[in-house]
Amino acid sequence: MNPLDEWFVNTILPHEAALVRYLNRVWRNHAEVPDLRQEIYVRIYQSAAKSKPQAPKSFLFATARNLLADKARRERIISIDYTQDLETLDVLADEVSPEHRYGAREELRRISDAFDQLSDNFRAVIWLRRVEGLSQKDTAERLGINEGTLESRLCRALKALADGAYHNEFAGVAPTGAQPEEKEVEYGQRRER
Repeated sequence: MNPLDEWFVNTILPHEAALVRYLNRVWRNHAEVPDLRQEIYVRIYQSAAKSKPQAPKSFLFATARNLLADKARRERIISIDYTQDLETLDVLADEVSPEHRYGAREELRRISDAFDQLSDNFRAVIWLRRVEGLSQKDTAERLGINEGTLESRLCRALKALADGAYHNEFAGVAPTGAQPEEKEVEYGQRRER
């Protein structure tokens, strides 16, 4: 057995059960878990051939998260399930600094506060598309609007969320209940206020 194979067997494979539990917990399609596990192993092996990681267990789970994020991006679905807090995974607890944890909690609080300040329409669009992972067509049907209006509203909602979370301003978007009534029109036409 060559040294790289030996390193892989002795360092990475002992974490296989924890990796499979993690994948089953965060990935919706459990039938894909064996393929995901194999792809993670390929990425780790190829990377370790160039340079072995200092913290193999952390590298394993970071590779898993990155693969899931890439796969979710390709499917154009971003779900909270794929971005679980590191604390709940209990795999990197000893390697995440208190400053990093505090910063992550503060960022989550800012985003949550900004989300609460959005209008009902904006919150519904973000929730259905980004959290529940509904398709654009299904979201538009559920909200009773056309897809062009949905697309426009989602862009404005995400901008308002980012402005609220990172700039403490909503660029003209009033808090819940105070936003002026808008006339929804077909995609590509001007909206009158």
